[in-house]
Amino acid sequence: MADSNGRDDESHSTVRNVVLVVLDTARAKSVGMQPFSDGPPTIDDHAGAQPPPDDRPRSSGNRGGANPTPTLTRLADEGVAFGNAFATAPWTLPSHASFFTGTFPSEHGTHGDHTYLDDELRTLPEAFDDAGFQTIGVSNNTWITEEFGFDRGFDDLRKGWQYIQSDADMGAVVRGEDLREKLVATRNRILDGNPLVNAANILYSELLQPAGDDGSDRSTDWIGDWLASRDDERPFFLFCNFIEPHVRYDPPRAYAERFLPAGASYEEAAAIRQDPRAYDCDGYDISDREFALLRGLYRGEIAYVDHQLGQLRHALEAAGEWEDTLFVVCGDHGEHIGEHDFFGHQYNLYDTLLNVPLVCHGGPFTGGGRRHDLVQLLDLPATLLETAGVDDPALREQWSSRSLHPHSDAEPRNAVFAEYVAPQPSIERLEARFGEIPDRVRTFDRRLRAVRTPEYKYVRGDDGFERLHHVRTDPLEDTDISDERPERVRTLRRRLEGRFEPFGEADAAGEVEMREGTKDRLADLGYL
Repeated sequence: MADSNGRDDESHSTVRNVVLVVLDTARAKSVGMQPFSDGPPTIDDHAGAQPPPDDRPRSSGNRGGANPTPTLTRLADEGVAFGNAFATAPWTLPSHASFFTGTFPSEHGTHGDHTYLDDELRTLPEAFDDAGFQTIGVSNNTWITEEFGFDRGFDDLRKGWQYIQSDADMGAVVRGEDLREKLVATRNRILDGNPLVNAANILYSELLQPAGDDGSDRSTDWIGDWLASRDDERPFFLFCNFIEPHVRYDPPRAYAERFLPAGASYEEAAAIRQDPRAYDCDGYDISDREFALLRGLYRGEIAYVDHQLGQLRHALEAAGEWEDTLFVVCGDHGEHIGEHDFFGHQYNLYDTLLNVPLVCHGGPFTGGGRRHDLVQLLDLPATLLETAGVDDPALREQWSSRSLHPHSDAEPRNAVFAEYVAPQPSIERLEARFGEIPDRVRTFDRRLRAVRTPEYKYVRGDDGFERLHHVRTDPLEDTDISDERPERVRTLRRRLEGRFEPFGEADAAGEVEMREGTKDRLADLGYL
């Protein structure tokens, strides 16, 4: 039975607060936890099918040891780690929309062609807000702001790229992928609100932000101060996005040097051009050695953000809140750093982009060890609310979420699903930047859907593209066996169509009218 604030007074939960931390662009294969040795295999849990050697730090000169995530590993040892956790989409906006609403991308309609989270959708922060929680958000990713509908339910949503917190958001400048886009966004935004504040924020985000840090240090400092000075008696829901593992990879030197290949220098690695879209469009090449260096920098970023995770834990402990808090850490999607000839996290649904770390600590998630069942990030709303003793009928009615609570009566998943609804950036935007683009990139102008069971992974596009992988023996998804297993293809295709509408029907029925203001913002950046 729920009380007047929506909290369940008969819940088996023992937590008071909930903290959700997103390590933006963190892929499961690059965190430091050892592969699970029992139960269904994870991506790296296969003899002879480990990640390329260059994805791991060498012993020579590796002063920091092989584990980039000691904080996350400790949380996993003390709490519960999910080795087979999957995002619903391969990039930030639709993935966050899924675990804010408990719905799939084609259901919430937030993607590259429609970047605003529909006002009619109930969100996780709204559920906590209405249940009497203080709700605080700290975003270091410019997609996760009020501009795109992610502020609903938060008492305060802070923006890490702003030196001075302001309602006029210069995030479009940060998102610009080249100087032209940044200048266009500056021209169109500078007069919104206070031009001097806007200019200061642009100057900070583009030139003065500390080297090697993309906002996590200021964020943990602010959260620590907030916790120390907080006099609110309410429980709290805290959301924080750390964006450091995202391109550009530029960790502090001390973190980078721990993970670079033997004989490589920090200067050599830092000099490598990092421009995924130019790489896609054949603007330049990246050698195997350069990708090895980039993977070292990426792991350095993971290590640096893991340090910030530790600072956040210390702040909660110092405030006396740790023992009463459900602390959840996940990636929102992964990253390609040379795998499958891709750089970045667009245009496909390989597990490199979808398999993410997920660790829960606190309350019933204590000393629970490793779990091997298939889970989705959109399972977070049901999990967090059940563990906090909150019932929200409106959110429950819309979601496809299944609670991961150890005592939940939710049916375990026997498959997980993912979608890539629209290319981001669009082909038109690529043409505006590069002119003629290669045919290989033009083939990415399609919708993709994937279904993954413990044994198989099937991906289908609205252009007829399809791939089938036996992930137990081909965890890196190198070999397409769709021609050899036509019956398995038909079975998994039916599973996709059972989960989602057929592509043609979804195109006709799935359109969401975007707000005029959103159209203007997209036009500013060349989307429309």
